[in-house]
Amino acid sequence: MSMLRFGTVGNPLSTPPRPGGTVGGIQRIHELGLGALELAWVRSVRVSEETCQRIREAAAALGIALSVHAPYFINLNAKDRAGYRASKERLMAAARAGFRAGARDIVFHPGAYQGARPERAYETVRRRLQEIIEELREEGVDVILRPETMGKSALFGTLDEVIQLSREVPGVLPCVDFAHLHARAGDGSFNSYAEFAEALKRVAAGLGPRGLQDLHIHVSGIAYTRKGERHHLNLKEADLRYEELLQALIDLGAQGRVLCESPNLEEDALLLQATYRRLLEKASASKAEVG
Repeated sequence: MSMLRFGTVGNPLSTPPRPGGTVGGIQRIHELGLGALELAWVRSVRVSEETCQRIREAAAALGIALSVHAPYFINLNAKDRAGYRASKERLMAAARAGFRAGARDIVFHPGAYQGARPERAYETVRRRLQEIIEELREEGVDVILRPETMGKSALFGTLDEVIQLSREVPGVLPCVDFAHLHARAGDGSFNSYAEFAEALKRVAAGLGPRGLQDLHIHVSGIAYTRKGERHHLNLKEADLRYEELLQALIDLGAQGRVLCESPNLEEDALLLQATYRRLLEKASASKAEVG
């Protein structure tokens, strides 16, 4: 049985117009043989309690694991209080609605350095994230907030930063976007089995066993310059060595979810799942031969 669930960020492109919406996306994910869907509330969170209930029921009935991608316009390192308050409300709105819809994990872009030293930005983000988590817990909103590793050097969100946040703030775990980490390097590095495995070992060292047992991963092809990410690509049009990434995940016993953000969404999600299962079968056969 697969240790990783695969799915898409946003409804599959092949989702039919009826019933449409997120419920239709959940049904399509199930029909495709995938196991996870990330609700792409990346512009705003406008969903009624009734719709949340329908989403929750559909996912539970079909066994689809849900997560939410919060609005892009979040900066927990905003210099002005008004900017922070707006960012806080967007993240909390995604968490509240996601919780009602049955999503346990809320992915978000943590912000930008805005000229601040990384260590200073880290302290601001950590303090504000702690505040948000505490308020959500007081409301009974039991979710995991997942700051995402980011694809540009000007943005807060190195692998070490999101690991450290997850160590220091209860209720926080990383969203590791391997395409972003590859793009952030800017020179074609962070794109080999050894580098992928080393990153996963850093997660395990920082967070203990749960680090690799509850992974939340984004994968896509990606175009980049020396300054980092430009835009997502389909895997076959990009240089990301996704097979080596999947092999590293297998070898380190990773569990959790892999969500695809390629433009072709479900096509690459199915490619990743099929490749993973092929590699997993090969690994199992090799162990049987040795045994």
